[in-house]
Amino acid sequence: MKRNILITGGAGFIGSHVVRLFVNKYPDYHIVNLDKLTYAGNLANLKDIEDRPNYTFIKADIVDFEAMRRIMDEHGIDGIIHLAAESHVDRSIKDPFTFARTNVMGTLSLLQAAKEYWETLPEKYDGKRFYHISTDEVYGALELTNPEGIESPFTTAASSEHHHAYGTEFFLETTKYNPHSPYSASKASSDHFVRAYHDTYGMPTIVTNCSNNYGPYQFPEKLIPLFINNIRHRKPLPVYGKGENVRDWLYVEDHARAIDLIFHKGTIAETYNIGGFNEWKNIDIIKVIIKTVDRLLGNPEGYSDELITYVTDRLGHDMRYAIDSRKLQKELGWEPSLQFEEGIERTVRWYLDHQDWMDNISSGDYERYYEEMYKER
Repeated sequence: MKRNILITGGAGFIGSHVVRLFVNKYPDYHIVNLDKLTYAGNLANLKDIEDRPNYTFIKADIVDFEAMRRIMDEHGIDGIIHLAAESHVDRSIKDPFTFARTNVMGTLSLLQAAKEYWETLPEKYDGKRFYHISTDEVYGALELTNPEGIESPFTTAASSEHHHAYGTEFFLETTKYNPHSPYSASKASSDHFVRAYHDTYGMPTIVTNCSNNYGPYQFPEKLIPLFINNIRHRKPLPVYGKGENVRDWLYVEDHARAIDLIFHKGTIAETYNIGGFNEWKNIDIIKVIIKTVDRLLGNPEGYSDELITYVTDRLGHDMRYAIDSRKLQKELGWEPSLQFEEGIERTVRWYLDHQDWMDNISSGDYERYYEEMYKER
């Protein structure tokens, strides 16, 4: 094989899209998908490529340092795309220790295993790459200075339909870190470790910070799949506060394309922000979801509006995230390919067409299946 790439968290939402893209696009690469198969990991996400000759799945925990050393050596890993992480803010508020363990110690374990293995090779770090995927939440929050929205300063082929900004500030690669939740604090810490390994040991690292992703195979604790499922079952749609918090949304396949491009052509030791140039208030995105689901289910317009239920706001709920991705656009030529309305249409159709996948997740059957499957190993 031309390259041996380790993708961590490859059974998760974003990871499964990256694994699929690399397995299909690079038949001369050996793609090793490492996932612990926690509640958010599901091998059903990769049924279509599981038998490919250039694909291997390994169930392991990134915190297990000896396992990481063994995998690096056995598979001759020369590139790492690190997506494995605990990522749900509400869970981090209830259980911060798990987030510190996985996101900080797991990243450190992976870094050290890569460092030790690569330093044994004649070429050492030449041709190697440790690519760490992070989040825009490490930057903290932006002010909501334009509650009604103004014309966005960004222009892309995918942003012409919904072209609003809700403030004049945006997260840059140079924005000072200011995390507000245990989740974002754990990711910020892992980012610092990755950069420290470059500065201290010369390890070839890259960090990207991405905005909210949406699309197929997202675990239904996250807003968009949760609300699609709740509308289908006529369950309440819980909206934090007044629903005025603003997020920048990116279709997951566009993120996977960006990861592919940055892994191959990004500059070592650089940071790239990846965003959709696509800001939405939570309440507005919810109304788009309701309208789309009702239409596709054949419900009369406005039928599911009554399901909106305003609930107590999340602790430390950041008001606005908005990414400036122009560095990535300018240096590597990437931009989002989908307008949000088109992406939401695709996403809703996928969940409605894959109700078995959703029901399997909701029931927890997939977790019990993996427990049995790997119990004897």
